[in-house]
Amino acid sequence: MEAILNYFETIPSLHRGIIIVGGLTFFWIIEGIVPLFGIKYKKWKHAIPNIFFTITTILVNLPLAFLFLKSSDWVVANNFGILNWLPEMPLWLYGILGIFLIDFIGAYLPHLIEHKVKPLWMVHLVHHSDHHVDTTTANRHHPLESVIRYVFTLMGIFIIGTPIALVFLYQSLSVIATQFNHANIKLPKRVDNILSYIIVSPNMHKVHHHYKLPYTDSNYGNIFSVWDRLLGTYMKLDTDKIVYGVDVFPDEKENSNIKDLLIQPFQKYRKPTSSEEA
Repeated sequence: MEAILNYFETIPSLHRGIIIVGGLTFFWIIEGIVPLFGIKYKKWKHAIPNIFFTITTILVNLPLAFLFLKSSDWVVANNFGILNWLPEMPLWLYGILGIFLIDFIGAYLPHLIEHKVKPLWMVHLVHHSDHHVDTTTANRHHPLESVIRYVFTLMGIFIIGTPIALVFLYQSLSVIATQFNHANIKLPKRVDNILSYIIVSPNMHKVHHHYKLPYTDSNYGNIFSVWDRLLGTYMKLDTDKIVYGVDVFPDEKENSNIKDLLIQPFQKYRKPTSSEEA
């Protein structure tokens, strides 16, 4: 664990980029071999807006990384945050606990809030309006959402007392995990089900991308599935019944156009309730 934390404490930006591109390439190949949904669609054309938003996510986060660094240095130096208030523990336990806490405060919680607060939901809609969810969908986030997620992660650093090594380690694990659980891959149902007790599996996350409530408002987990199971937001739906997209923005052509997606958060709609969909 010490060697891992030492590496991520000073991980070069190039290496972080390799993790993103490498994971994307790997799962792109795998989903072409064992796809969950065999519906024909133009993968490269579909990927263009998603890759655009992946690039904007990187452009938003890289210049602001120094705030993560300064904040992490401050909490460590001032013995501030949950990790620093706990009794001394083995380094491996410290690392695992830190990753779990970041996953909750920096990922699960903001994701849940984005679904419950309408202005934030409107921004998050860009991610949900993809009609062919695959590994490129993982980082399909409006630039405003990149800023929102950044703010939550920054808050998490202070609440948890996270050193920068754990922040960068978590972000790297998060990239791979989300590329995996968004990928259009077909795992044996038993394998997927077993995985879903520990991490967010592909079938589990696909339920979250179903176009109607209440399934859209479920399975918020990023890496670990424990938060959904503990907090009552876990749901199951047979993959044969899953339809991607979001019912309030049903136009696939507009949802594939970068210009339309950039202004999507500022459009008006009436969000349906569960009773209206029954």
